[in-house]
Amino acid sequence: MRALAIALCCVPMLTACGPGEFQDLKAFVEQSGSGLLGKVEPLPQVAPYEPFLYNGFDLANPFAPRKKEATRTGGTGPQPDMDRRREALEAFPLESLKMVGVLERANHHWAVVKTPDHNLYRVHSGNYMGQNFGKITMVTDANVTLQELIQDTTTGSWSERTSTLQLLEEEEPSK
Repeated sequence: MRALAIALCCVPMLTACGPGEFQDLKAFVEQSGSGLLGKVEPLPQVAPYEPFLYNGFDLANPFAPRKKEATRTGGTGPQPDMDRRREALEAFPLESLKMVGVLERANHHWAVVKTPDHNLYRVHSGNYMGQNFGKITMVTDANVTLQELIQDTTTGSWSERTSTLQLLEEEEPSK
């Protein structure tokens, strides 16, 4: 009885998979591929490897910085004192320093300078600041004047230039 029940269940399943169904789909697939002619382009010819010998080792390195290190001797003009102990404000470029105030006592002026990390320093004539060996020559109520030593990158000679740091006038916050 059990075998008969299984056989009766399998018969409809087997007839559903018969060759009579999906004839239209099979005909469509055969017709759609009949007019196509497949052609594959040949692969391009690979050129053989040709080694290149680099002979530019004596040329300047394009990735190295062009600025020469400050030298103790050589070149003409004024020379920076390389044996001098560096001051705190020489670690910052002059453009990043801001003069935020002036102190005066007995006709002696000090400038208050703010660094990019928001520290305040009191400087006067004779102090150094900036990365170009800048020595402060004068402090007034409006600015700090300094003499910087600049090295020529091609010849190595030194030259002086005068720079100023203007007093920063802060705007009043609007209410």
